Amino acid sequence: MTTALYLAHLNPVTNAHVEIITELKKQADVVKVMPVVFKDEDREINSKSFPFNFETRKKMLESIFGDSIRITDDYAFYAPFKKYLPPLVRRKSWRLRKQILEGVKGDYFSYTGDKSEGYMLKMYRLKPKIGERKSLSATSVKEKMYDAVHENRSSWKEDVPENIVKIIEEKWDTVERFANQEDQTTRIVGMKFPKEGYSK
Repeated sequence: MTTALYLAHLNPVTNAHVEIITELKKQADVVKVMPVVFKDEDREINSKSFPFNFETRKKMLESIFGDSIRITDDYAFYAPFKKYLPPLVRRKSWRLRKQILEGVKGDYFSYTGDKSEGYMLKMYRLKPKIGERKSLSATSVKEKMYDAVHENRSSWKEDVPENIVKIIEEKWDTVERFANQEDQTTRIVGMKFPKEGYSK
């Protein structure tokens, strides 16, 4: 049995994500999808870069794939996030690897469209397969959604499946809340972390 691991922000789930997961389903017996989660104890930390919580992103994935994929919050960082860095040296970063492989039986590989992320996954012995980077990014979709709050016109709906458009519209108050905020994230070793909880 082969498991494909897909670790991603998925914030929101876009047409590109759906394309990737659909392809992974053809390559593996099980696809384990892990939207990244940042937590301060039991509370999830969200920000302008990470507006939708895990449950909303899980609902987005289920609206497309139902129970044909495994969706878990095993790709979870717990505050203080700086204790995961530098990777490979910190005990917390190896604990994260153990979480990611929770419930995985038999052979596995991890997917990424990013070469530098592929290098990190290789160091963690997560057997990366590096795919072609998609031109559509969740960051560009978020920016279009935030533009829609101010201008009432935007093409963001073209970039996500119809089922997910409905879920985002149900959570539009979340989009409105973050549209006017500063982006409270910091980029370390090529990865984004919320500023809140980074040095707690």
